[in-house]
Amino acid sequence: MSLHLGDEVPNFQANTTIGHIDFYEYLGDSWGVLFSHPADYTPVCTTELGRTAALKDEFAKRNVKVMALSVDPVDKHHGWVNDINETQNVTVDFPIIADEDRKVAELYDMIHPNASMTATVRSLFIIGPDKKLKLFITYPASTGRNFFEVIRVIDSLQLTANYSVATPADWEEGQDVIVVPSVSTEDAIKKFPKGVNVVKPYLRYTPQPNK
Repeated sequence: MSLHLGDEVPNFQANTTIGHIDFYEYLGDSWGVLFSHPADYTPVCTTELGRTAALKDEFAKRNVKVMALSVDPVDKHHGWVNDINETQNVTVDFPIIADEDRKVAELYDMIHPNASMTATVRSLFIIGPDKKLKLFITYPASTGRNFFEVIRVIDSLQLTANYSVATPADWEEGQDVIVVPSVSTEDAIKKFPKGVNVVKPYLRYTPQPNK
């Protein structure tokens, strides 16, 4: 199955390190991050899950629930979590899916035959409260993810879901944003009382509206 931006993501039930879960029920009205890693007890993944745990408060204040996945069994996950907690000085308390039959990996197209017929690559999906796919990123097994970029794009997605703006290249929380082309300059001036800087008729900046 190939997922596209805007698609409703498939629901699933799975065994995890916190017990049996229904994905939709776990997410509830929250945003979600579902990400896969090639295998337990691997060095890059250890740092990635450690970073995710360290960013727990950042995800929480954005109303985001995270869930990891690999094709290894639950008992192996539990042993590995002990190593992650020890080496990364964190407490991993988000669920890690045991996808031994690769059901979830195949639902979300996490298996890439050119890399491996069995191991999942580093796919990451950001899912809105409407259960629709807002963004996905896939890295090769050899490259660890940038979780500060994950936080940055969540900030952008949540902002642009509520306001008629887009975020420019390298945008970070608190910086000016761009008025979308569908809003006329006249309407933009009314809509954004902090001001509109018209650089070109199609390139108009305004301070971040929710700050």
